[in-house]
Amino acid sequence: MNAMTVDREEKQNDECWILEHNPVFTLGQAGKHEHILDAHDIPVVKTDRGGQVTYHGPGQLVAYLLIDIKRRRMGVRQLVNLIENSLIQVLDSYAIKASIRKGAPGVYVGDAKIAALGLRIKNGCSYHGLSLNVDMDLTPFSYINPCGFPGMEVTQICDLVSNMPNNPIVETQHRLINVLSDSLL
Repeated sequence: MNAMTVDREEKQNDECWILEHNPVFTLGQAGKHEHILDAHDIPVVKTDRGGQVTYHGPGQLVAYLLIDIKRRRMGVRQLVNLIENSLIQVLDSYAIKASIRKGAPGVYVGDAKIAALGLRIKNGCSYHGLSLNVDMDLTPFSYINPCGFPGMEVTQICDLVSNMPNNPIVETQHRLINVLSDSLL
């Protein structure tokens, strides 16, 4: 991501990379190690994205958004709003009522966080992106203070929807791609 952003040509197309990670804690630029309560045997990786600490693992969709916001005449706050609203749309497609919180980027269902954001802007282009909890083991979130908030609850789509498709990751990925394509790409 960093290399693509640094070496990016002026008219290069924006990209969205969607994937799942093996279990890993990532610590953003402002990340404080005291928010990692007990990593157990999960690796901790320092990254250059914004934000504190979060967990990534199988069953969670991660979307890396490589977007030339300068070319789009878009500010960082506008990009964050578009990402959060896109996530809310995806969740709405499952009849999940989600919202944002002032001063706490991401998307929430009630008091529980369901999606996190962590971006980096370099040369007027974004990289890193979002994570959306779909159908995963949420236990590792209890090993950290998610996003630097002690005791923050987390949730996932499969715990909120009774009639999930056979492959919830693939279904959610399609929904996320469609919404992000309409909103950002």
